[in-house]
Amino acid sequence: MSADQPTVLVVEDEPAQREVLAYNLEAEGFRVLRAGDGEEALLQIRETPPDIVVLDWMMPRLSGLEVCRRLKIRPETRNIPVIMLSARTEEVDRVRGLETGADDYVIKPYSLAELMARVRVQLRRVRPAAAGMRLEHDDIVLDSETHRVTRGGVEIRLGPTEFRLLAALIEKPGRVWSREQLLDRVWGRDIYVDTRTVDVHVGRLRKALTRGGGADPIRTVRGTGYALG
Repeated sequence: MSADQPTVLVVEDEPAQREVLAYNLEAEGFRVLRAGDGEEALLQIRETPPDIVVLDWMMPRLSGLEVCRRLKIRPETRNIPVIMLSARTEEVDRVRGLETGADDYVIKPYSLAELMARVRVQLRRVRPAAAGMRLEHDDIVLDSETHRVTRGGVEIRLGPTEFRLLAALIEKPGRVWSREQLLDRVWGRDIYVDTRTVDVHVGRLRKALTRGGGADPIRTVRGTGYALG
């Protein structure tokens, strides 16, 4: 499984609907996690934070609305997009879902094609490189669709790991990533790699980016990790 695959958590208590959703998301290139109720969803998110949550409103034990509320009040999860699925069609219910923090609200029964499109919209917001977008920072341009990087108009050849590393950094310039966060994003959560490996690949990325004589764009934050710019 590719480490840079965006991850979607599907939270749905109906097994058949959950599997249909998971099948279609996997066909679109997503890594899919599954939860059958709200409590399982919160545990799953703590263990493996997804990029996006597709969340059913009506569930036993803990409603989707309460799951969404808890996610949005925690600093470490509040930026994870939540797409709420509900058979509730009244405007007051849609407003309630959105006011609780849901980023989108989809009424059942829904078109799978429309839901996939809405997932991609949220993905472009949180993982633009994974969505195939062209990203720029100063004179560095990363085109994730063609898998090319240029600096000052000159093409830079990067290995696959260095490309994914740059993609993570350029998505959020200025954000400081810890080594553990970069391991999760670049190598994948299911692969054991020593944190010193991050330093080695950051060094290779720096060397490639400065080969033409430009300034080093990667900032080392002592005791924490790395940032672009």
